[in-house]
Amino acid sequence: MSEPSPRPPRMAEEISVRGEQLVEKVRELIHAGNVRQVVVRHDHQVVMEFPVTVGVVGVVLAPQLAMLGVIAALITNCTIEVVRSSEHPSA
Repeated sequence: MSEPSPRPPRMAEEISVRGEQLVEKVRELIHAGNVRQVVVRHDHQVVMEFPVTVGVVGVVLAPQLAMLGVIAALITNCTIEVVRSSEHPSA
């Protein structure tokens, strides 16, 4: 049997945003291409968490982005935790 290939290293970062900036910032991060997961926190509690798979944008993420819009209207400040792969996105 061959050994499974190792997973690429993952990097996480936290970004603080105001509620009205939440949806736009998440869209920017998704379009960056190397985002694997997005976690939205408010006062250290997870408000929303969703995986972002390669090539999944638009219609598939529309419900999550709509829900983020509702959340953004209800909170003033939040933190976005972004888990990235160190691999560059394929063209």
